[in-house]
Amino acid sequence: MQSANDTKTESNTSAQSLDGSVIAEQIKQEVAQTVRQLWSEHEVRPCLAAVRVGDDPASAVYVRNKIRACEEVGIQSEEHTLPASTNANELLDLITSLNRRAEVDGILVQLPLPGQIEEDQIIEAIDPEKDVEGFQPISIGRLAMDRPTFVPCTPAGIIELLERSNIPIGGVRACVVGRSQIVGRPMAQLLLQKDATVTICHSRTRDLPSVTKVADLLIVAIGRPGLIGRDHIKPGATVIDVGMNRVTDEATARKLFGAEAEKRLEAISRRGYTLVGDVNPAEADSVAGRRTPVPGGVGLLTVAMLMQNTIKAARWRRGL
Repeated sequence: MQSANDTKTESNTSAQSLDGSVIAEQIKQEVAQTVRQLWSEHEVRPCLAAVRVGDDPASAVYVRNKIRACEEVGIQSEEHTLPASTNANELLDLITSLNRRAEVDGILVQLPLPGQIEEDQIIEAIDPEKDVEGFQPISIGRLAMDRPTFVPCTPAGIIELLERSNIPIGGVRACVVGRSQIVGRPMAQLLLQKDATVTICHSRTRDLPSVTKVADLLIVAIGRPGLIGRDHIKPGATVIDVGMNRVTDEATARKLFGAEAEKRLEAISRRGYTLVGDVNPAEADSVAGRRTPVPGGVGLLTVAMLMQNTIKAARWRRGL
């Protein structure tokens, strides 16, 4: 039996917006309640240490948002900022000291790192018990074996968004566009564990639209602005847009945003850019049943799940 979304045609109204901010706020409220409980019952206050190397403006914003989220939910936080000239040994010394400190529950190293530092070496140095971003090889292995572990925050947030929005996962055809260790691969693992039938696409996939257009659930994390358009999407499908790209050209903005273009053009005029995901919003909305906006979709969920992982680390490390 087909649902209303399954029979949607391009003449229908715009896709329903999946507001990640609402779900993110629910998760943060739950985390705040758990933080209060940990303190009242065990005098434990979880602590997250954030490490940033260099002066990349985007990294500074991301870390600041994470520190602010810690303050909102009652998690103690530390920010360790190192100069861009820092070498691998100096950063490893800091990671080692954070690993040894009993009061530190979670460690995140903001990526990307300067070119002289090998990111894999740094990630592997993090204590798996404090790997709240879920990037450590031991965490990845446990996820692949469906064992309790820290799950990368963006895929974990997407699962929360789907389940709390009552969007079916079990039995559906799901397609993940992108194969990174941060989003694409762990996303596919989580969907498999929820009984979806999963296809992974990437930059070498031939005839991408023919693969993505059969998916009931399409998750896009490939880092190419507006790549996924009308021809890639099954009518009525749920589209999760993980991308975060800057658009500075007014003509491109008009093509991408349709009726919302004027508002986006004002943003370009005011600050020099507007944000778009990996999905063409104007085209997607004419076909999809549901779509996450950019901004306001997945990004806030990523931060909320980092808070949840920090709570998990605090409990696991203490056997609570």
